[in-house]
Parts: sequence; structure tokens; C-alpha cells
Amino acid sequence: MSRAAAVTESRLARALLIGGAMAFLGFFLLLPLLAVFSEGLKQGWSAFAAAIVEHDALAAIRLTLIIAVISVPLNVVFGIAASWAIAKFNFKGKSLLITLIDLPFSVSPVVSGLIFVLLFGAHGLLGPWLQAHDLKIIFAVPGIVLATVFITFPFVARELIPLMMEQGKDDEEAAVSLGANGWQTFWHVTLPNIRWGLLYGVLLCNARAMGEFGAVSVVSGHIRGMTNTMPLHVEILYNEYDFVGAFAVASLLAVLALVTLVAKSVLEWRFDYHHGGAGH
Repeated sequence: MSRAAAVTESRLARALLIGGAMAFLGFFLLLPLLAVFSEGLKQGWSAFAAAIVEHDALAAIRLTLIIAVISVPLNVVFGIAASWAIAKFNFKGKSLLITLIDLPFSVSPVVSGLIFVLLFGAHGLLGPWLQAHDLKIIFAVPGIVLATVFITFPFVARELIPLMMEQGKDDEEAAVSLGANGWQTFWHVTLPNIRWGLLYGVLLCNARAMGEFGAVSVVSGHIRGMTNTMPLHVEILYNEYDFVGAFAVASLLAVLALVTLVAKSVLEWRFDYHHGGAGH
């Protein structure tokens, strides 16, 4: 039996596999998505727009964007530095650093939020010192930023580490041998080589930052108009039986998810194209 015959399914099998996959995606992805927009527009565009421009909704949108604008650049800096160190150098504690990068993937977001409460809360380890110096972290924006940074920091690093390891360090060594300093080497050699992987990691990091619920819910305090992000605002509206308002705000998150999906597909194509071209 030829290798092609051994791995080629019949037309019926292919149709069943493709049909099953499409049915699964339609039931678990498209139907919920349509339900979100349908419920948000249930009372017309005027009610939909009113729910979006309502004061607390605008505050939640604004805070969500602020958190993303702060946390994503921090994770970019950390991700590039950690990836460069892991891929280009050998040092003691390298395996420990890799393990710590993966920690948010193995810890529940709610648990991570509780850890920040135990550290910075009023009765936490650093709580009395913070109160004495009139510094507030928990139930305030700094706590939300910390929780979001913790939850999202693996995304950039985990995209760059395998890419940098595969590329090796020959290009950087060649640049240094030609007289380039560290910054010139990074800006003109390393960064162009990782740009598509970096953009992909930033995209995933930003999507998670804006959609994070568990950790942010624990540290935010659910103060309307002050510490509620968009996911938390949706929960509050839904619990208050304001279904139109809840689904209207949720539809914005759905739009962000769709934009992220499209951008992710484009970046994957560009990354595969350039990465494949580099291999020839």
C-alpha cells in the first residue's frame, strides 16, 4: 500500500469530518455570537446606542482601554527581555524562568487575584504599610493593572521564545563582529527577525487583557463607574436583569474578538509566509 493511499480518507469520511467540524463551530461559536448581537439589538438601535453611551458603560470601556494600554507594553518589554535571555544565553535559573513564565497558565485567575488581595489588601501582608502611606492598590486601578499583567505576561514571551531559539544567534554575533553595539543589534537585527511573532503575541495579549474577568473581578471591588471593566459591567447589568444593556456592551467585546480573529489570521499568514521564505 502506498503512503498516499494510507493517509487519504474517502470522500465520505472527509465530508463527515468537515461537516462535523463546521456543525461544532456553528453550534458553539456562531450561535452564541448571533445571540449576543440579537439580544443587544432586541429593542432597536436606539436602546443599543443608549446602553453603550451610558455613563457607567463609557467608564467601563475607558478603563478597559486604559488597562490594555498599560499592561500590553509592560508585557512586550518583559516578553522581549525574557525571550532574548532564554534563547540567546545560558545561565543558572533558566529553567526556573521558563517555569515562572508558564505559571499564569496553570494558576486559576481567581486564585491569582486572591494572591494580590493577600499581598496588598487592607489585612494583607503589605496592607498596613500601604494604608500608612495612603497608597491604594486593591479595589483600585493599580490592582487591576497588576492582575492583568500577571494573567497576560506569558503571551508575548511564549510566542517569541521558540522563534528566537529556532533563529539562533548567528545574526546577532555577525552584527557584533561588524561593530554594532547592543542597541543597534537589537533594533536592526533581532527586532526585524521577530516582528511578526511579536505582533502576534501582542495581539493575543491585548485580547486577553480586555477580556479578563476572574482575576480582575477579585481585585476590582466592582465599583460602578470606577473599577468595573467591560466584562465586569456586563455581569452587573445581567444580574440586574438589564439584558439589553448587558448584551449591548457584550457585543462590543464580541466585535473586539472578531477583529482579533481577523488580525490573528492575517498575522499567521504573514508570519508563515515570511518564516517559510526565510527557510528557503
